Amino acid sequence: MHVDRRDFLKAGTAFAVATGLPQLASAEVTFDPKPGNWRNFQIVTRLEIAKPEGKTQAWIPLPSINEKDWFKSNGSEWTTNGKATQKRDPKYGAEMLHVEWADGEKAPVVEVTSKISTQDRAVDLSKPGNPSITLNAAERKLNTEGNELIPVDGIVKQTSDKIVAGKTTEIEKVRAIYEWVVENTFRDGKVRGCGIGDVAAMLKSGNLSGKCADLNALFVGLVRAADIPARDVYGIRVAPSKFGFKSLGAGSEVVTKAQHCRSEVFLAGYGWVPTDPADVRKVVLEEPPGNLAINDPKVAAARKTLFGAWEGNWLAYNTAHDIALPGSNGPKLGFLMYPQAECGPSRLDCLDPDTFKYTIKAKELTAA
Repeated sequence: MHVDRRDFLKAGTAFAVATGLPQLASAEVTFDPKPGNWRNFQIVTRLEIAKPEGKTQAWIPLPSINEKDWFKSNGSEWTTNGKATQKRDPKYGAEMLHVEWADGEKAPVVEVTSKISTQDRAVDLSKPGNPSITLNAAERKLNTEGNELIPVDGIVKQTSDKIVAGKTTEIEKVRAIYEWVVENTFRDGKVRGCGIGDVAAMLKSGNLSGKCADLNALFVGLVRAADIPARDVYGIRVAPSKFGFKSLGAGSEVVTKAQHCRSEVFLAGYGWVPTDPADVRKVVLEEPPGNLAINDPKVAAARKTLFGAWEGNWLAYNTAHDIALPGSNGPKLGFLMYPQAECGPSRLDCLDPDTFKYTIKAKELTAA
């Protein structure tokens, strides 16, 4: 679809005025995900335990999201020299492969091949919603209640109340929280992995920095504290951004360190709406040449787009929290986005490749 440049700039200016966002500079930046073309990917996760000791076992997250409008989990297969069983978290439906190796196995290994289909998402929030689109009571409770890392009372509730003061509609409240997170948080490149997501600790310390599991968890917690359903969706980037954002896509077929969680809010009349304030701060810090101003055209484009749209270059694993790994006596996981493993009573550091070696590769499949 062709968009006249003058219309693009006019629309961007109108949006900025209406929302109080910084206006786009004269340079045109296109970031316009639209549903329409499904893409198919194959993801291969290979895990090895370098120094097995005692009872050795591992858990590999499997794609378990199925949403007819944007994502399909098309099954997984595996090979291993251990005993593998597919497991499902009873509360959130997160799926994982649990592998147990015999005592004395000197080279534990498992390789999992998963296939997915994905497409861009975009919800037009400027149009009236469909009153028939609602969330049932059980799903609403699940997505408004607090959990270990994302409480919805105390300082989280107090902060949320201040942000949404004077706002009357769900959309106004959620947008106010989104803009507050974009304005007040910072991406910290030194944080390991995707962060921890301890929302109350962030607010109490006043240190609102971190990565996606921190910043999007903060957004989700503040929205839930306003009694609006929200959730994190944990996954991994599998392809470059077709809109040229180097920071918002995978840099190669090896995506071992490309994990990324996104967030969704449920708005009555519209359904689940994609959002990602953490990626706005990623563009600020990492989009070349780096450390961009908040009113840089690339940042402004990401800020506008990521309230209501996602690019489909990403795999969604699950929306789970506080996960007890089957067969483990160790602590629950705040979220399951990385492969996990244990040797005896010790859980290995999933971010340490020396003792816990894994690679994840993504390949786009073309139609035959």
